[in-house]
Amino acid sequence: MLDAAGGNHAEISRQLAARRPGHTLPAPLYTSAAVWAADCDAIFGSHWIAVGVACDVPEAGDVIAVDIGPSSIVILRDDDGALRAFHNVCSHRGARLVPPGRSIVGKLVCPYHQWTYDLDGALALAPHMGVDFEHALHHLKPVALRDVGGILYACLAPDPPSDIEELAAVLEPRLADYDLRNSKVAFEQDVIEEGNWKLTMENNRECYHCASNHPQLSLSFHAADFGYDPENLTESEQAEANALLDAYAKYGAHWTEEGLAYEPVEHTVGWPTNFRTQRLIIAGLGESQTPDTRAAVSIPLGTASRPWMGDVHLWGINSWNHIMSDHAVVFTAYPIAPDRTLVRTKWLVHADAVEGEDYDLENLTAVWKTTNAEDAHLVALAQRGVSSAGYRPGPYSRFTERALDEFATWYVARMQASGYAL
Repeated sequence: MLDAAGGNHAEISRQLAARRPGHTLPAPLYTSAAVWAADCDAIFGSHWIAVGVACDVPEAGDVIAVDIGPSSIVILRDDDGALRAFHNVCSHRGARLVPPGRSIVGKLVCPYHQWTYDLDGALALAPHMGVDFEHALHHLKPVALRDVGGILYACLAPDPPSDIEELAAVLEPRLADYDLRNSKVAFEQDVIEEGNWKLTMENNRECYHCASNHPQLSLSFHAADFGYDPENLTESEQAEANALLDAYAKYGAHWTEEGLAYEPVEHTVGWPTNFRTQRLIIAGLGESQTPDTRAAVSIPLGTASRPWMGDVHLWGINSWNHIMSDHAVVFTAYPIAPDRTLVRTKWLVHADAVEGEDYDLENLTAVWKTTNAEDAHLVALAQRGVSSAGYRPGPYSRFTERALDEFATWYVARMQASGYAL
């Protein structure tokens, strides 16, 4: 007879195996506490997870603490200016060292017994432990950290997936013009979505819902960019789709001449480090994701002062991003319960941009503040649905939801690779 842990393991394995290709996941994979704990271990504890941006910690002594499921890490810049990450756990009796959010420190001091650590993680002071106490054996436990074009990724596992190099090889040149490392966080917003983290990620991977739910965001998006059934278009929709194809031919020539990569790169099914990136045309006046689609910031990011650079989209395991010439919007999602997910949004502007002079904060943040609230409502609706007796896995549209099918396929494969296989 299986014990509780073995029973959970076997049931999770059965649910993963039961997933039908082209369909949403079985209900327990969205609702079960045991699955949530397994996700925190097998996905968030073993893969490269987006955790912030380099400009979160611009100076020596800057620290940011990030909770990842039941775990927590501290990201800091040490006295030599190097980025480091550690488990947010004192080596004495396990107390959390730093509360969530930002702080500035000279050293890391545990609030419980005042064990004190240098910014390289070495234990500097352990009161009342005796003259023969070996400080060197009790340093902070390091966490693998990578800065990819100014976006930070961490992996809690001792042997992180090596294909982070693929992400770096693709993204470093695509983000170079924007110099995100020389930006700053103009605004940050945390939203708790009342849904499983996988529903949050499914929601942001499609725009099937955009026209009817995101009227403001849709002003800067071309609906045809996110797929359509060619046999189900009205005459006007067909004309719009054709016009967009013509526009991409012209933009593609312009981007090629400017040395701007734009072709989609899909590193999804079959890879541990799931990501997809593509440069898309911004609709309307074509400058930025603002209420009037004009640039929100007068000082461009990096050297991104050329017109019509579009929007570099980047999707990852727990993140989605929009990088434009005037600002970037960086999203990260963290599981906090089977039916609750923290979505953290950061708006980045050039480090020299001054609020009230170079940009208006409300104009900068209006579109995605509104969109985040709309998405939170949709995710909550989905969670209530998958939790009900009437739920059965439904089919993804092969025209508009292919990325969701790939994400679900990737998720099942990674969980099975972690040991949840029949």
